[in-house]
Amino acid sequence: MSPRALVTGGAGFIGSHLTDELLHCGWRVRVLDDLSTGRRGNLAHLDGKAGLTFFSGSATDPELVEPLVAESDVVFHLAAAVGVRLVVEQPVRTLSTNIRATELVLEAAARHRVKVLVASTSEVYGKLDVERFAETDDLVLGPTHKSRWSYAASKIIDEHLALAYAREKDLQVSVLRLFNTIGPRQTGQYGMVVPRFVRQALSGAPITVYGDGTQRRSFTWVGDTVHAMIALAQHPGAAGEVFNVGHTKDTSIGELAQMVKRQTHSRSEVRCVPFAEAYDTAGFEDMQRRLPDTTKLRKLIGYRPTLNLPAMLEAIVTYQRAELGREVREGVVRHLQGRTSRGSGVGTIPSSFRG
Repeated sequence: MSPRALVTGGAGFIGSHLTDELLHCGWRVRVLDDLSTGRRGNLAHLDGKAGLTFFSGSATDPELVEPLVAESDVVFHLAAAVGVRLVVEQPVRTLSTNIRATELVLEAAARHRVKVLVASTSEVYGKLDVERFAETDDLVLGPTHKSRWSYAASKIIDEHLALAYAREKDLQVSVLRLFNTIGPRQTGQYGMVVPRFVRQALSGAPITVYGDGTQRRSFTWVGDTVHAMIALAQHPGAAGEVFNVGHTKDTSIGELAQMVKRQTHSRSEVRCVPFAEAYDTAGFEDMQRRLPDTTKLRKLIGYRPTLNLPAMLEAIVTYQRAELGREVREGVVRHLQGRTSRGSGVGTIPSSFRG
């Protein structure tokens, strides 16, 4: 019998790639997503695929969550409010969605004895000032009047809930702290830096670096994140543990902008934008460095990053070029249909849109 997975947030960037890989490995997959930040198009290539069922709805809905968890062997809990811009602009949604959904999933999993992987984030380390973040390090957040920290706070509560269920209810649950996962299908709409830079570069717009660009981040290939998730779901030694999942090398955001410019052969200027202007809020705080210690993950499942940043960017640029081309073609079709509906006949396609 094929193992059964529930992927909450499965129409999102990481969730859709996880769904791909689970199906490829022979799992039966149910996806639950309310499409608030995920996209049905992320799963369009799987329409009609045997073993996949999509449910439109929220992971905060107990009437949906309970039966889906009960019929699963493993729950990959990825559903969350994500992205710095969304967090800053909608802190109530961030806190209520993230905490309530995790609580419901864990409650149902404990009742039905179902294994759970909870996706957390490197954001929980906050302003901790060390060279590499380890799972046992202290977590250092800013003050509560700055909504920037609400996402990290909600994920810390998620982690405490998960580990409490592991101890008190003997639930098989693992927590994964993800470090800047990137790849095709990721959108820059909610503040994700790599797709935003690539889009700006391809369209000839200024590549906007928030802050002074000296802050450093590690970037993880989505395939590596997904493989780690599946491996941990099947490893008995992962239960009740927290794991960093990320790349072992970092780069500055300023360097990233220049790399994107070179990879896209763009003439865009690189422009630094103050955080207060980027997020329309005073006193925005950011972490200067975020690099994981992945020793624990490597020892348990042999984890090693497979791609360097230039190779990741090459794949993302190729994907974004295709997406922009599709959007242009769809825009031309809508334009021509609009002209036809107004009785002006079908015009010619502008030369800049041909090919």
